[in-house]
Amino acid sequence: MMNDIFAATFSGPLYGRFELREIYRKYLIKAFAIASVIQFVAIGTYYGVLFIQEETEDPKTPMVRILKYSELGPPPSLTNTAPLPTVGISSTAIKPSIGIPVPVPDAQVNPDQTFATQQELSAVQSPASEQTGEGGGVSVEFQIDDPGIDEFLPVEKEPQVVKSVSPKYPEVARLAGIEGTVWLKILVGKDGKPKRVVVLKEVPKGMFSEAAMEAAMQFLFTPAIMNAGPVACWVAVPFRFTIKSQAS
Repeated sequence: MMNDIFAATFSGPLYGRFELREIYRKYLIKAFAIASVIQFVAIGTYYGVLFIQEETEDPKTPMVRILKYSELGPPPSLTNTAPLPTVGISSTAIKPSIGIPVPVPDAQVNPDQTFATQQELSAVQSPASEQTGEGGGVSVEFQIDDPGIDEFLPVEKEPQVVKSVSPKYPEVARLAGIEGTVWLKILVGKDGKPKRVVVLKEVPKGMFSEAAMEAAMQFLFTPAIMNAGPVACWVAVPFRFTIKSQAS
């Protein structure tokens, strides 16, 4: 009876030791194959990631030593001869030559000659006429570096009158008893001689300017000094025409 009950309960097929061994072997092979595939995939993924990182990372910066030119020393000679000695270069600058003005004795300076004051210059009008030249109207060539008539030129020493010439009193003005004053601006060159004469103001007009300019072109000055050398410079000189001085 017990055999019948057991047979009725396990109505399916019955497995023995040999069947279980075959089933175990079949699933063991499958599990080993799956584990091998997973292991190979994991190892390949690891090395693949390392390879990609090496390709994307910046290469290592090489260490470079920088030497000064003085540390290199002379290059080896191709002919096995001794190197040439080092030649030093002198850095001493040569001073430029500057013209030295010739001093004028004090006995030649005219103490009676005066220059125009600031008050007289401020009342002067625009230049009316000018005369150029040397010694009574002989024309001279202007220099490019000559200062303009209104250009301010700071000098260490202003020009001084060495030789002055009294202007000729116009005969018409003398007979008519007319007196006047002419303010001139003279461009004194580097040699102390007048190069240009400009009439700043004349009272009365058209009477004494020509005689004053002719006399001014015969003046002689000590040149203006700047930076230990002579330079061209403008000076203002008034010429006063009085019958009293003419008579004396």
